[in-house]
Amino acid sequence: MHRSRNSPFPLITPIARPPGPVGQSAPTTDRPEGQPLTMSPEITRYNGKPQVTPLRSVPPVERFTPLTSHVAISPTVSVVVPAMNEAENLPHVFATLPHWIDEIVLVDGNSVDDTVAVAKRLRPNVRIVTQTGKGKGNALSAGFAACTSDIIVMIDADGSTDGREIIHFVGSLVTGADFVKGSRYASGGGSDDLTFNRRFGNKVLTGLVNRIYGTRYTDLCYGYNAFWARHLDALDLDCDGFEVETLMNIRAARAGLRVHEVPSYERSRIHGESNLHVVRDGVRVLKTIIREWRRRPAQPMPEPASAPAADRGVA
Repeated sequence: MHRSRNSPFPLITPIARPPGPVGQSAPTTDRPEGQPLTMSPEITRYNGKPQVTPLRSVPPVERFTPLTSHVAISPTVSVVVPAMNEAENLPHVFATLPHWIDEIVLVDGNSVDDTVAVAKRLRPNVRIVTQTGKGKGNALSAGFAACTSDIIVMIDADGSTDGREIIHFVGSLVTGADFVKGSRYASGGGSDDLTFNRRFGNKVLTGLVNRIYGTRYTDLCYGYNAFWARHLDALDLDCDGFEVETLMNIRAARAGLRVHEVPSYERSRIHGESNLHVVRDGVRVLKTIIREWRRRPAQPMPEPASAPAADRGVA
């Protein structure tokens, strides 16, 4: 089933305004003449009188994708997988991806092994993007630009991130979040791969970002994130390396996006060696934090005109 990334999720605007201060009469509504009133679960009472809002319209049933036996969503979902020489790991990674995702975008960093061939064998409909630059940040930028879905999820190709957790990221997005970040330190999260130096550096850098930007992040340097595609302009990625994760977290906060954390468990790389260098990449993350601090404050993103935060096409 193919659904357009820009397909609208029509809603009927509530006609009841919140009541004024105690002692004043309830405000009038701006219901167009002839529009019927219907009862809604969102009935509030003011001075003993119900304030009635119209029922929201629901997207056609064929636009919903079942995630579980009890939950279905209408937004489409793309998963971006940056990979370089990960042919041995891709079977493990792809095996964890949910059957209900709409699109897999694999960004190949000019691999010299069979990464692309393995990806096509595992998922014939995979979209292959050949990276023209270098680094994880550059790869993610290319992958994000190629996505056609409403929601974008980014995972690693080394087997350290579990695709079965995607449902938690998507669930947070459709229930109100703009940007969802995985946390190895949230309750239920963890890691098999955090050395003392990585843990210490992450803690220091996370504390610095929280102090500067007033955030309450528990994990800054983790590559498992998801967000609504419409917020790509707010993230405006312009870095090449592993500092991309920090940049996304900072710019999401600066733009006033609703950021949620979900617990995530990081596993050790299955095959091969990581390209991450703790000291070098830690310095790049610190430079990114300082650079963003010196930039002019970002303008908060306007609220979507068509949908309240708590209704993003979930049923």
